[in-house]
Order: sequence, then structure tokens, then C-alpha cells
Amino acid sequence: MSNVKVGLVQMSCTANKEQNLQKAVSKVREAAQQGAQIVCLQELFTSLYFCDEENYDNFALAEAIPGPSTDTLSSLAAELNVVIIASLFEKRAMGVYHNTTAVLDADGAYLGKYRKMHIPDDPGFYEKFYFTPGDLGYKVFKTKYATIGVLICWDQWYPEAARITALMGAEILFYPTAIGWATTQDEATNKEQYDAWQTIQRSHAVANGVHVVSVNRVGHEAGVDFWGGSFIANPFGKLLYQASHGNEEIIIQDLDLNKSDYYRSHWPFLRDRRIDSYQPITKRLIDED
Repeated sequence: MSNVKVGLVQMSCTANKEQNLQKAVSKVREAAQQGAQIVCLQELFTSLYFCDEENYDNFALAEAIPGPSTDTLSSLAAELNVVIIASLFEKRAMGVYHNTTAVLDADGAYLGKYRKMHIPDDPGFYEKFYFTPGDLGYKVFKTKYATIGVLICWDQWYPEAARITALMGAEILFYPTAIGWATTQDEATNKEQYDAWQTIQRSHAVANGVHVVSVNRVGHEAGVDFWGGSFIANPFGKLLYQASHGNEEIIIQDLDLNKSDYYRSHWPFLRDRRIDSYQPITKRLIDED
């Protein structure tokens, strides 16, 4: 398909996991009613962002993938004929947990999962306490409507992740996200941080000639104001839509996938890559002679 309608669900969450899931179900229905064919939910949408603290009790929030949440969303996807991108806390085995996104095709089929590769550890974002780094590599999913790549939140800052996923054939890069401002910060710092977050992702669109879709949560949780600001960029980084910073929103946007061919032809960054010179990128640092 050359045109596809994507839906973004930007919402707040509570401590009630089932309530959050049903809220997401309701919003996916609404997005489908507005014509969405691929709907992306935010990172860890079934709970509050629990990584603000190192608390062993929070491991009880995890579940198998496939599992209860994907079963619910699979039935919903089949009913509505939509693709659903669902970010969940995965319990892989006793003591092994991942930050994982599952993809359900429009017929309800479970297409697979991507496990977050880059795991942050910052004040208020203690993800290394909970998540084992992904070991499935970068992934693309051939859905009914488009071939999509899924990366997760902290992966946003790494051009290598976007490049590899695009080279694997992704026509759209989706980034389920949970990021916000400390409530103690001033407005200038807030703006600087949001602008950097959006700019790095728009640069992935430019460098790879693909649409980028970033879906963030909103709401105040444990000293953080999640900044929303979900957005969609075309394959040259132009903003097609940017959501508000404080409100729940359902965004529907028509994407012309033929734009990738246009921009890649006129700005042939992929053609001019010097793949013979990139071996040093696999090193942590490059020592001087």
C-alpha cells in the first residue's frame, strides 16, 4: 500500500493495570473509527511508569508475551482490522525481564516482539534494575498495511538503531515512549530537552528517508511531568503533527509511503554510504595513534 493511516494514542495511566488496558482498548477503538489502520500505544501503557524507583514489588506487573494483554489486543485487532503496536513489561523467565513491544497484525495474528536494546539508568528512570537488554536484535514486521520497524524510548537517541532497522526494510519507524520533565526544572531546560528529543528523531527520518512516529505518555507521576508531545515526521523530517504536552490525544495521520522513494532519490544518503569505512563504529572509543 502506498498510503496508510496511522493512529497514535497519547494517554495518562493509573496504578490499575486492567483499567489502563481497557482504556487503551477504548482508545484503539476510537482511532479505528477515525480510519486508523496502524495504532501505536505508548511505552508501558498498562501501568504507571514504575521505573522511577527500585522496588522488587514492581516485578509483579510483568507478564508473558504472548500473554493476557496480547490476547486481548489480538482479538481487538482482528475485530477492527487494525495493526496494534503494544509496549509491555515482559516476564521471560524467573528473574529475566524485558521492556518489550508486541505487534499484532490486522487479522489478530501475533507477528512477534522487539525487546528494547538500549536500557537507561538515570535518576527517576532506573530501568537497568528491571530490564535485561534486548537479545532479539533489531526487528521489522510485515503487517497488512506496511513494513514497520519498532524501537523503544531510549533507543531514540541512537542513530545506529534507526539505520539498521531502516536498512532491514522498515517503511515507518515507531517509537513507543515514556519520557518527561522533572517537576523541579525551569521552562528553558524543559524546552531544551524536548527540542533535543524531537530533533534526534526527526534526524533519523532525514538520514534514512522514512516516516518516524513517536508516541509518548502524559500525566504527573512521582515527580515527573511526562511531556506528551507525540509527533509524526515525514521522510525529510518535516513535522506532520505534534501533540500537546499535557492532554490525552488520539492522532490520526495519513502517510504517503511513496515519499520515501522521492526523498531517497533526491537526497541519496543511502547510495553514498561508505560502508567500507564504518568498521570503527563497533568500538566503544577509537584510540588515537
